[in-house]
Amino acid sequence: MDRRAFLDGLKYDAAGLVVAIAQDADTGEILMQAFASAEAVAKTLDTGMATFYSRSRQGLWTKGETSGNFIGVREVYVDCNRDALVYLSVPRGPACHTGRATCFFTRVAAGADGLAVEETPEEYPRMTLQALEDTIRRRDEEAAAGGGAGGKPSWTAKLLGDEALLCSKVREEAGELCETLERAEGKERAASEMADLLYHSAVLLRKQGVEMKDVMAVLRQRFGTSGVEEKASRKQTA
Repeated sequence: MDRRAFLDGLKYDAAGLVVAIAQDADTGEILMQAFASAEAVAKTLDTGMATFYSRSRQGLWTKGETSGNFIGVREVYVDCNRDALVYLSVPRGPACHTGRATCFFTRVAAGADGLAVEETPEEYPRMTLQALEDTIRRRDEEAAAGGGAGGKPSWTAKLLGDEALLCSKVREEAGELCETLERAEGKERAASEMADLLYHSAVLLRKQGVEMKDVMAVLRQRFGTSGVEEKASRKQTA
């Protein structure tokens, strides 16, 4: 499609704007939401940098132009009504002006006494893998402080304190996942064993100071590359 046709085909509001949401390409986290004019969308497509329209300043602004915390845009998606966009992004620093990773750090929960609204600076709307990573981090920090999760023994802390046990469990779970295929144990069993492997592998990553987003970035870099060629290149550089 012609670029002009695409831009003209968006459904702008009375101010000539559409909603633009920046989403982390690796974690799936929603980083921020703002508005974009046709010119802002065009600049985003041209530069690969998240660009919006500031309603307060009445002009274009590229995220990071003053803070240095740019948001690189890999792909742009438009919704079915053509009035909202997703900038699938790779953030280069905190997305929020407060210094937090995302602008969405206030949680709202319904309770018997009404709504509980609280800031959660250490907890964002996480995807499942990131939520798992956060839980492992907390268990590690609790163990380091000499405590535990509510006074209960922590399997995660035990694994983090015993490298031999941790490695043996990762190998064990990998073997059991393979057995679900070899023994035709079915989808539910395969999903369960994969969950066990992911958990133990995530603990091993924590032990080595590797974040899940680092793993996702490596996977992203391999997209479009032949697995055969990638393995061959590893042998050549080894």
